[in-house]
Amino acid sequence: MHYIITAFDKENSLDLRMKVRPDHLAYAKEQGLTVLGGPLLTEGDDPKPCGSMIIVDVDSREQAENFAKNDPYNKAGLFDKVTVRRWMGAIGPWLPTGD
Repeated sequence: MHYIITAFDKENSLDLRMKVRPDHLAYAKEQGLTVLGGPLLTEGDDPKPCGSMIIVDVDSREQAENFAKNDPYNKAGLFDKVTVRRWMGAIGPWLPTGD
């Protein structure tokens, strides 16, 4: 099952994000559950990270919630809000083909 984790950073937290980023990336890689992910960006000519979006492939909602809860970004207090929702891919070149 796929779940999409969306997390919104607290105001003025870019320094914390950048400090914890190596641990966050290592965690995502070690868990081996990430299908797709990346930062949410601010608008404008010089976009900056302001949150995260990660799609995970897991067996249960609880596993997705635990992934989000144990993310180093979350443990460091970076996020203002985190949502976990079931997700189904419908379009995109990375999806498996089939009828």
